[in-house]
Amino acid sequence: MAKKKFSKNWVHQHINDPYVKQAQQKGYRARAAFKLTEILDTEKLLRKGDIVVDLGSAPGSWSQVARERLVGPGGVIDGRIIALDLLPMEPIAGVEFMQGDFRNDDVLAALEEKLGGAKVDLVISDMAPNLSGVGAADSARIQHVCELAMEFACAHLKPEGALVVKAFHGSGFSQIVETFKKHFKRVVERKPKASRDKSSETFLVARGLKDEA
Repeated sequence: MAKKKFSKNWVHQHINDPYVKQAQQKGYRARAAFKLTEILDTEKLLRKGDIVVDLGSAPGSWSQVARERLVGPGGVIDGRIIALDLLPMEPIAGVEFMQGDFRNDDVLAALEEKLGGAKVDLVISDMAPNLSGVGAADSARIQHVCELAMEFACAHLKPEGALVVKAFHGSGFSQIVETFKKHFKRVVERKPKASRDKSSETFLVARGLKDEA
């Protein structure tokens, strides 16, 4: 009974959520689009000509935002967006999509091949692992996903490039931040307005690769 009540509450909140309504009006695939928009505006990230890699891209709202920022006259993208997800994603004009598991070395190699040696300006990751409800296991999974995105960024970003990654407050969060600080000159935490108040979700923005010793 409690579960049924909870799901009814969720549906009610979702239907009345102003960001859900705005997303529908603007043609975004998810309200998450507004989270990225606020982060990009605050941090002054993403300019025409940039190369963007979107990890965990489905259903595609973050790729939609990136496309809006890069699209030039005649609807042609000035730059590149490569999106990757385990799940299928409906095509977005000008976005190069790859379906596969980011944790798989073969998939990573295929993504690197697609980049063709080009360095990336921005890596965005809205990836979140399937959570079990067991605190210690979940924090380890979250940490793993964040570190995978960071390792990819460290290997492929331009020196002044940036990484935006979803994380969650709780056990293991401070370790994630410390790990990021070892590799990036500037690491800040962002909680966009579109991120629900009750959610422990937060985003880390890491900029400027440190020279590896």
